[in-house]
Amino acid sequence: MSDFRGARVVHQFTQTNQAPPDKIFPLLCPVREADWVPGWQYRLIYSQSGVAELGCVFATPNEDGSESTWLCTDYDPVHLRIAYAWITSGLVACQIQIQLEPGPGGTTRAHIGYTYTGLSPAGNQEVERFTSDRFRAKMEGWEKAINHYLATGKVMTAAHW
Repeated sequence: MSDFRGARVVHQFTQTNQAPPDKIFPLLCPVREADWVPGWQYRLIYSQSGVAELGCVFATPNEDGSESTWLCTDYDPVHLRIAYAWITSGLVACQIQIQLEPGPGGTTRAHIGYTYTGLSPAGNQEVERFTSDRFRAKMEGWEKAINHYLATGKVMTAAHW
């Protein structure tokens, strides 16, 4: 038995999306993210419906040539809640929880939580790189990208991300 203990980092962020929740919820899907996330790549492994659903499995490429495998762990369009877990084998496990709520003037407040856990000493080092500043920049970029899509119907260029 090993003495290894995974490091954990937890972050939360609330975005304001410029459309009501019924327009935002379907975009929180591996297939639909290609509509608004610059450079989004995925490989759909399992989905009975062809889009996000409870139990949907897909993979995304990493810079080092490996893949992260994702699983939709909660899918509740009635209560505007969706969650995913992804694992990069031997490195990091991540849980993502998103709760939408109506905002003022037909907007959506998207409450987003990420929990990163190291799966190895190298994974712990990777988790330590997920700083508050890095997370906030990622969430602000996501907010900008989804709002650009809502306004134009097009994905923004990666240079503006």
